[in-house]
Amino acid sequence: MEATILHADLDAFYASVEQLLDPSLRGKPIAVGGGVVLAASYEAKAFGVCGGMPGRQARALCPPLIFVGGHFKEYQRLGDAAIKVIGDFTPLVERISIDEAFADVAGCTRLFGPPAEIAQAIRRRVRAELGLPISVGVARTKHLAKIASQVAKPDGMVVVDPATELDFLHGLPVELMWGVGPVTKARLAEAGVLTIGQLAKAPGWSLERLLGKAAGEKLSDLAWNRDPREITTDRRGRSAGAQSALGRRPAEEGVVRPTLRHLADRIGARLRAKSLNGRTVTVRVRFADLRSVTRSVTLDAPISATTILAEIAEALVRTVFEQHPDERTISLVAISVSHLAEDSGLQLDLPLGLADEARRPGSKRGMARRAADRAVDKIRDRFGWRAVGYGSVALDGSGSVPDAFRELAEREL
Repeated sequence: MEATILHADLDAFYASVEQLLDPSLRGKPIAVGGGVVLAASYEAKAFGVCGGMPGRQARALCPPLIFVGGHFKEYQRLGDAAIKVIGDFTPLVERISIDEAFADVAGCTRLFGPPAEIAQAIRRRVRAELGLPISVGVARTKHLAKIASQVAKPDGMVVVDPATELDFLHGLPVELMWGVGPVTKARLAEAGVLTIGQLAKAPGWSLERLLGKAAGEKLSDLAWNRDPREITTDRRGRSAGAQSALGRRPAEEGVVRPTLRHLADRIGARLRAKSLNGRTVTVRVRFADLRSVTRSVTLDAPISATTILAEIAEALVRTVFEQHPDERTISLVAISVSHLAEDSGLQLDLPLGLADEARRPGSKRGMARRAADRAVDKIRDRFGWRAVGYGSVALDGSGSVPDAFRELAEREL
């Protein structure tokens, strides 16, 4: 088989755009954000600055760090333009975020040459037309192409020969794999697994004990480059989610409630705009040591109402805090809604006085909340997002992540 899968990833995208817009920032350590670092340039990353880091900590690591507010419309415009360049070479493009995409060029080589030449042409055009650096990995599978683009950074290209792909893959650190975050990396390190090759040779029962059966089998397959996934051009969202980095905040329900309500407002609006409801609500809480805990609940009836979603998320986070009383600091919260289905109407509930009646979409209170959401959506459609909102969200001034940045980061659905 040939290496025909490309993974293209714009380098330090948000920071690179800021340096493009203001040439005086080129070569200097910059960060997009303020209270929390949303993105950092490579010059800032050299000091240890990274996304999600509190601004105060970033300044301590890098005294000459320059914070910029962000030009979110430019991020959207340039991200779309870069993906369009890729689409000029092949119709098989799978966009996975604002600044990265997979592409399959197997059917385009007679027109544009071998995959490596296509990758170089994409890089040249993005640099010449947009002024941005982009790294590209070329490999036989999606997983390996993504790893190759990481190895190629910054502003490079790596082509992995199928004949030597395991030699390439097995010498790399395990954290380059998709699905190996800080917690999984630490667990594997405790077992002496530091490279992908060591992971590939680890016995299945050992990985299952460390990571669980599903995660262990998945990582073992990827370590041997067994990845049958194809390019999917129509990525209909199977879930709607949003997250917010908080820096370092006390692990208290009152601290995270405004953020949860803001995220619920975003997710609920996106679901309703697509005429979708979801039955499973999941929250993720990341503590200061980067360990994450998730909790979820599957409902009898699907929901898309903002306040119902917010209350369910708050209850789940409350459970996390009760089950981890020794954790004092959190750094991130996230909400996602899955098991999505088309909104096919509302099943009315009898007024039986159930404890969760207010959270049931077919109850009298639930229908009132649905009507309020629809009124808010109509006003926002006509006058803009900030024209109206829920008081618990609109009146809270503690949010450190600008709304425009959230909108870019939450475009999956």
